[in-house]
Amino acid sequence: MSELPPCLLAVHAHPDDEALFTGVAHLLGSRQGVRQVVVTCTNGSLGFDPLGRDPFADDHDRAGTAVRRATELEQAARALAVDRAVTLGYHDSGMDGWPQNDDPASFIRQDLEVVAARIAEVLREEQPAVVLTYGPDGFYGHPDHVATHQATMAAVAEVDCVERVYYVAWSAERVAFALALADELGSALPAWLGGGTIAHLEVADVVLDGTDVAEAKHRGLAAHHSQVDLADLVALDEDLFAKVFGVEEYVLGWSRDKTAPVGQDFFGGLVTPGK
Repeated sequence: MSELPPCLLAVHAHPDDEALFTGVAHLLGSRQGVRQVVVTCTNGSLGFDPLGRDPFADDHDRAGTAVRRATELEQAARALAVDRAVTLGYHDSGMDGWPQNDDPASFIRQDLEVVAARIAEVLREEQPAVVLTYGPDGFYGHPDHVATHQATMAAVAEVDCVERVYYVAWSAERVAFALALADELGSALPAWLGGGTIAHLEVADVVLDGTDVAEAKHRGLAAHHSQVDLADLVALDEDLFAKVFGVEEYVLGWSRDKTAPVGQDFFGGLVTPGK
Protein backbone atom coordinates (compact mmCIF):
# COMPACT_ATOMS: atom_id res chain seq x y z
CA MET A 1 0.00 0.00 0.00
CA SER A 2 1.32 3.46 -0.86
CA GLU A 3 2.27 5.78 1.98
CA LEU A 4 -0.66 7.76 3.33
CA PRO A 5 -0.61 11.33 4.63
CA PRO A 6 0.28 11.36 8.34
CA CYS A 7 -2.87 13.04 9.62
CA LEU A 8 -5.26 12.08 12.42
CA LEU A 9 -8.66 13.78 12.53
CA ALA A 10 -11.19 13.62 15.37
CA VAL A 11 -14.84 14.62 15.05
CA HIS A 12 -16.54 15.66 18.28
CA ALA A 13 -19.88 17.07 19.33
CA HIS A 14 -18.98 19.82 21.83
CA PRO A 15 -16.06 21.94 22.98
CA ASP A 16 -14.31 19.95 25.77
CA ASP A 17 -15.00 16.53 24.19
CA GLU A 18 -11.64 16.72 22.42
CA ALA A 19 -9.82 17.04 25.74
CA LEU A 20 -11.86 14.49 27.63
CA PHE A 21 -11.99 11.74 25.00
CA THR A 22 -9.04 12.09 22.57
CA GLY A 23 -6.48 14.33 24.30
CA VAL A 24 -3.90 11.56 24.68
CA ALA A 25 -4.29 10.56 21.04
CA HIS A 26 -3.52 14.11 19.91
CA LEU A 27 -0.57 14.59 22.23
CA LEU A 28 1.08 11.26 21.40
CA GLY A 29 0.32 11.61 17.70
CA SER A 30 1.82 15.10 17.55
CA ARG A 31 4.95 13.77 19.24
CA GLN A 32 5.24 11.24 16.37
CA GLY A 33 4.96 13.96 13.75
CA VAL A 34 1.33 13.27 12.84
CA ARG A 35 -0.79 16.30 12.01
CA GLN A 36 -3.69 16.68 14.46
CA VAL A 37 -7.09 18.06 13.40
CA VAL A 38 -10.27 18.39 15.44
CA VAL A 39 -13.74 19.10 14.05
CA THR A 40 -16.34 20.20 16.63
CA CYS A 41 -19.93 20.06 15.43
CA THR A 42 -21.70 22.35 17.93
CA ASN A 43 -20.91 25.65 19.60
CA GLY A 44 -21.63 24.31 23.09
CA SER A 45 -24.16 27.09 23.66
CA LEU A 46 -26.11 25.10 26.26
CA GLY A 47 -23.20 25.01 28.62
CA PHE A 48 -22.80 27.29 31.62
CA ASP A 49 -22.88 30.92 30.47
CA PRO A 50 -20.28 33.61 31.32
CA LEU A 51 -22.10 34.31 34.60
CA GLY A 52 -22.24 30.63 35.55
CA ARG A 53 -25.95 30.20 34.77
CA ASP A 54 -27.13 26.81 33.54
CA PRO A 55 -29.14 26.45 30.30
CA PHE A 56 -32.46 26.29 32.16
CA ALA A 57 -32.06 29.74 33.68
CA ASP A 58 -34.47 32.26 32.18
CA ASP A 59 -31.65 34.70 31.46
CA HIS A 60 -29.11 32.14 30.20
CA ASP A 61 -26.86 33.81 27.63
CA ARG A 62 -26.55 31.31 24.78
CA ALA A 63 -24.72 33.68 22.45
CA GLY A 64 -22.21 34.67 25.11
CA THR A 65 -21.71 31.03 26.03
CA ALA A 66 -20.91 30.10 22.43
CA VAL A 67 -18.34 32.89 22.15
CA ARG A 68 -16.66 31.96 25.41
CA ARG A 69 -16.56 28.27 24.57
CA ALA A 70 -14.98 28.99 21.20
CA THR A 71 -12.17 30.81 22.98
CA GLU A 72 -11.77 27.93 25.43
CA LEU A 73 -11.61 25.45 22.56
CA GLU A 74 -8.78 27.41 20.99
CA GLN A 75 -6.88 27.33 24.27
CA ALA A 76 -7.50 23.61 24.72
CA ALA A 77 -6.36 22.88 21.16
CA ARG A 78 -3.03 24.57 21.88
CA ALA A 79 -2.59 22.58 25.08
CA LEU A 80 -3.32 19.34 23.22
CA ALA A 81 -0.93 20.07 20.31
CA VAL A 82 -3.83 20.22 17.83
CA ASP A 83 -2.73 21.82 14.56
CA ARG A 84 -6.17 22.84 13.32
CA ALA A 85 -9.52 23.15 15.09
CA VAL A 86 -12.65 23.51 12.95
CA THR A 87 -16.02 24.40 14.48
CA LEU A 88 -19.14 23.79 12.40
CA GLY A 89 -21.11 26.06 14.75
CA TYR A 90 -24.42 24.23 15.05
CA HIS A 91 -26.55 24.95 18.11
CA ASP A 92 -26.12 22.62 21.06
CA SER A 93 -29.12 20.25 21.33
CA GLY A 94 -28.80 19.48 25.04
CA MET A 95 -29.14 16.12 26.75
CA ASP A 96 -31.76 13.56 25.73
CA GLY A 97 -35.22 14.81 26.68
CA TRP A 98 -34.31 18.46 27.07
CA PRO A 99 -36.81 20.85 25.45
CA GLN A 100 -33.98 22.28 23.35
CA ASN A 101 -33.98 18.97 21.44
CA ASP A 102 -37.00 20.31 19.56
CA ASP A 103 -35.39 23.60 18.54
CA PRO A 104 -35.26 23.64 14.70
CA ALA A 105 -31.80 25.20 14.96
CA SER A 106 -30.38 22.43 17.17
CA PHE A 107 -27.73 20.15 15.74
CA ILE A 108 -29.88 17.04 15.85
CA ARG A 109 -32.53 18.76 13.69
CA GLN A 110 -30.12 19.52 10.86
CA ASP A 111 -30.04 17.78 7.50
CA LEU A 112 -27.60 14.89 7.88
CA GLU A 113 -26.42 15.17 4.28
CA VAL A 114 -25.56 18.85 4.73
CA VAL A 115 -23.59 18.21 7.91
CA ALA A 116 -21.81 15.23 6.34
CA ALA A 117 -20.86 17.35 3.32
CA ARG A 118 -19.24 19.95 5.58
CA ILE A 119 -17.23 17.29 7.41
CA ALA A 120 -16.29 15.67 4.10
CA GLU A 121 -14.94 19.02 2.91
CA VAL A 122 -12.51 19.08 5.84
CA LEU A 123 -11.57 15.45 5.20
CA ARG A 124 -10.68 16.28 1.60
CA GLU A 125 -8.61 19.25 2.74
CA GLU A 126 -6.70 17.33 5.41
CA GLN A 127 -6.57 13.83 3.86
CA PRO A 128 -6.52 11.93 7.17
CA ALA A 129 -5.91 8.20 7.00
CA VAL A 130 -7.56 7.73 10.39
CA VAL A 131 -10.64 9.36 11.93
CA LEU A 132 -11.69 9.22 15.59
CA THR A 133 -15.28 9.72 16.73
CA TYR A 134 -18.02 8.03 18.79
CA GLY A 135 -19.78 4.74 18.12
CA PRO A 136 -23.43 4.45 17.02
CA ASP A 137 -24.69 5.03 20.57
CA GLY A 138 -22.75 8.27 20.86
CA PHE A 139 -20.58 6.66 23.55
CA TYR A 140 -23.14 7.34 26.28
CA GLY A 141 -26.33 8.22 24.45
CA HIS A 142 -26.01 12.00 24.11
CA PRO A 143 -28.14 13.06 21.09
CA ASP A 144 -25.41 15.33 19.70
CA HIS A 145 -22.87 12.52 20.00
CA VAL A 146 -25.17 10.14 18.12
CA ALA A 147 -25.68 12.75 15.38
CA THR A 148 -21.91 13.29 15.24
CA HIS A 149 -21.36 9.58 14.64
CA GLN A 150 -23.98 9.50 11.90
CA ALA A 151 -22.65 12.57 10.11
CA THR A 152 -19.04 11.43 10.39
CA MET A 153 -19.72 8.00 8.93
CA ALA A 154 -21.73 9.57 6.09
CA ALA A 155 -18.82 11.94 5.42
CA VAL A 156 -16.29 9.09 5.41
CA ALA A 157 -18.39 7.35 2.77
CA GLU A 158 -17.99 10.40 0.51
CA VAL A 159 -14.16 10.48 0.47
CA ASP A 160 -11.32 8.22 -0.58
CA CYS A 161 -8.64 9.21 1.93
CA VAL A 162 -9.93 7.67 5.16
CA GLU A 163 -8.78 4.11 5.76
CA ARG A 164 -10.05 3.56 9.30
CA VAL A 165 -12.51 4.98 11.80
CA TYR A 166 -11.97 4.30 15.49
CA TYR A 167 -14.58 4.84 18.21
CA VAL A 168 -13.67 6.15 21.65
CA ALA A 169 -14.35 3.54 24.33
CA TRP A 170 -13.81 2.45 27.92
CA SER A 171 -13.24 -1.21 28.68
CA ALA A 172 -15.14 -2.83 31.54
CA GLU A 173 -11.85 -3.38 33.35
CA ARG A 174 -10.86 0.27 33.07
CA VAL A 175 -14.28 1.49 34.23
CA ALA A 176 -14.11 -0.76 37.29
CA PHE A 177 -10.60 0.45 38.08
CA ALA A 178 -11.57 4.11 37.77
CA LEU A 179 -14.68 3.78 39.92
CA ALA A 180 -12.88 1.79 42.63
CA LEU A 181 -10.02 4.28 42.75
CA ALA A 182 -12.35 7.26 42.92
CA ASP A 183 -14.36 5.61 45.68
CA GLU A 184 -11.22 4.87 47.65
CA LEU A 185 -10.03 8.46 47.39
CA GLY A 186 -13.46 10.07 47.75
CA SER A 187 -13.24 11.74 44.34
CA ALA A 188 -16.14 12.35 41.95
CA LEU A 189 -16.02 11.03 38.39
CA PRO A 190 -18.51 11.60 35.54
CA ALA A 191 -21.85 9.82 36.02
CA TRP A 192 -21.61 8.17 32.61
CA LEU A 193 -18.70 6.03 33.78
CA GLY A 194 -20.99 4.04 36.05
CA GLY A 195 -23.47 2.85 33.47
CA GLY A 196 -26.03 4.20 31.05
CA THR A 197 -25.34 3.28 27.44
CA ILE A 198 -21.55 3.50 27.64
CA ALA A 199 -19.98 0.55 25.84
CA HIS A 200 -17.95 -1.34 28.43
CA LEU A 201 -15.78 -3.32 26.06
CA GLU A 202 -14.01 -6.48 27.08
CA VAL A 203 -11.05 -5.79 24.80
CA ALA A 204 -10.09 -2.56 23.02
CA ASP A 205 -8.34 -2.59 19.64
CA VAL A 206 -6.00 0.27 20.52
CA VAL A 207 -4.90 1.24 24.02
CA LEU A 208 -2.84 4.42 24.35
CA ASP A 209 -0.74 4.85 27.46
CA GLY A 210 -0.42 8.59 27.80
CA THR A 211 0.45 8.83 31.46
CA ASP A 212 3.52 10.90 30.53
CA VAL A 213 1.34 13.43 28.63
CA ALA A 214 -1.57 13.35 31.07
CA GLU A 215 -0.58 16.68 32.59
CA ALA A 216 -0.99 18.33 29.18
CA LYS A 217 -4.34 16.60 28.70
CA HIS A 218 -5.32 17.91 32.14
CA ARG A 219 -4.44 21.44 31.00
CA GLY A 220 -6.54 20.96 27.89
CA LEU A 221 -9.54 20.01 29.99
CA ALA A 222 -8.92 22.88 32.41
CA ALA A 223 -9.03 25.30 29.47
CA HIS A 224 -12.80 24.73 29.44
CA HIS A 225 -13.01 26.47 32.80
CA SER A 226 -16.49 27.93 32.25
CA GLN A 227 -17.99 24.45 32.42
CA VAL A 228 -18.29 24.00 36.16
CA ASP A 229 -19.51 20.41 35.77
CA LEU A 230 -15.89 19.57 34.85
CA ALA A 231 -14.60 21.10 38.08
CA ASP A 232 -14.20 17.75 39.86
CA LEU A 233 -12.06 16.40 37.03
CA VAL A 234 -9.99 19.55 36.79
CA ALA A 235 -9.46 19.45 40.56
CA LEU A 236 -8.08 15.89 40.52
CA ASP A 237 -4.44 15.71 41.51
CA GLU A 238 -2.09 14.95 38.65
CA ASP A 239 -1.36 11.39 39.75
CA LEU A 240 -5.02 10.39 39.96
CA PHE A 241 -5.86 12.15 36.71
CA ALA A 242 -3.04 10.31 34.95
CA LYS A 243 -4.19 6.95 36.28
CA VAL A 244 -7.81 7.46 35.19
CA PHE A 245 -7.59 9.67 32.11
CA GLY A 246 -4.00 9.14 31.00
CA VAL A 247 -5.04 5.96 29.19
CA GLU A 248 -7.38 6.05 26.19
CA GLU A 249 -9.04 3.07 24.53
CA TYR A 250 -10.46 2.75 21.04
CA VAL A 251 -12.34 0.15 19.05
CA LEU A 252 -12.04 -0.20 15.30
CA GLY A 253 -15.43 0.82 13.97
CA TRP A 254 -14.78 0.75 10.24
CA SER A 255 -11.93 -0.18 7.90
CA ARG A 256 -11.66 0.22 4.15
CA ASP A 257 -9.29 -2.75 3.90
CA LYS A 258 -10.54 -5.60 6.07
CA THR A 259 -7.31 -7.55 5.49
CA ALA A 260 -4.87 -4.88 6.71
CA PRO A 261 -3.25 -5.89 10.02
CA VAL A 262 -4.30 -3.81 13.02
CA GLY A 263 -1.71 -3.32 15.72
CA GLN A 264 -1.60 -1.26 18.88
CA ASP A 265 -1.58 1.99 16.95
CA PHE A 266 -4.08 3.68 14.64
CA PHE A 267 -1.90 3.39 11.55
CA GLY A 268 -0.79 -0.24 11.94
CA GLY A 269 -0.37 -1.79 8.51
CA LEU A 270 -1.17 1.52 6.79
CA VAL A 271 1.68 3.98 7.26
CA THR A 272 4.51 4.78 9.60
CA PRO A 273 3.50 8.08 11.26
CA GLY A 274 5.87 10.93 10.73
CA LYS A 275 7.51 9.55 7.58
